[in-house]
Amino acid sequence: MAVTNPYQAYRQNSVTTASPGDLTLMLYNGCLKFILQAKNAIELKKIEDKNINIQKAQKIIQELMVTLNMEFPVSQSLMPLYDYMNRRLVEANIKNDIVILNEVEEMVTEFRDTWKEAIKINRQKQHGSVDNG
Repeated sequence: MAVTNPYQAYRQNSVTTASPGDLTLMLYNGCLKFILQAKNAIELKKIEDKNINIQKAQKIIQELMVTLNMEFPVSQSLMPLYDYMNRRLVEANIKNDIVILNEVEEMVTEFRDTWKEAIKINRQKQHGSVDNG
């Protein structure tokens, strides 16, 4: 199927050519986008839009959960945090609660920023430009 919209073609290409680390970063950013849209929908009393966006954020958290390699201790530490965020998103959806969405947004932002820094450090190591001093 040919993609006629250049933006869609760019987005599709960026996903198919991204590294696993970049894909994870995209997931975090997407989750943050959907949380923001859900908060806006609550403020505008657009309950259906709120529900759709929170569910999209939940699907991203669930994808992060199923892709964890549980052989690594860090994954064993992340799983309960992802589970907590997922449960809080359910609660925010039921209660139309922006405060809960803010809490999850802060957590996802912290994960995203840490992940971004890890990618940066990894790329520096791969390219030999790390300052060892």
